[in-house]
Amino acid sequence: QVQLVESGGGLVQAGGSLRLSCVASGRTFSRYVMGWFRQAPGKEREFVAAITWRGGNTYYADYAKVRFTISRDNAKNMVYLQMNSLLPEDTAVYYCAAATGGSYYLKKSYDYWGQGTQVTVSS
Repeated sequence: QVQLVESGGGLVQAGGSLRLSCVASGRTFSRYVMGWFRQAPGKEREFVAAITWRGGNTYYADYAKVRFTISRDNAKNMVYLQMNSLLPEDTAVYYCAAATGGSYYLKKSYDYWGQGTQVTVSS
């Protein structure tokens, strides 16, 4: 069992940066692929980024490849999402998730989800 708690969201102006954090409970954190998803009002939850358990491989949605960076610290049970050059269309609730396998970009691959943290980007 893994419990996930996100933090770091907030209100930022377009062009600004935020760093989201996710802390996981559970002794097997390092075995999970960790992902970030986001959901804007009236839209489906979509993939943002994922990182393998050793952190050697990272994956990004096309819109996130240049501006966002995912990282993890297994010793601290933490995963991060650094977001730069934020745009108003990045406004969404951002969710941290953990998966034991499957396609990293699919919601159904993830077994555990956090409650989400709100990111609002003003123009």
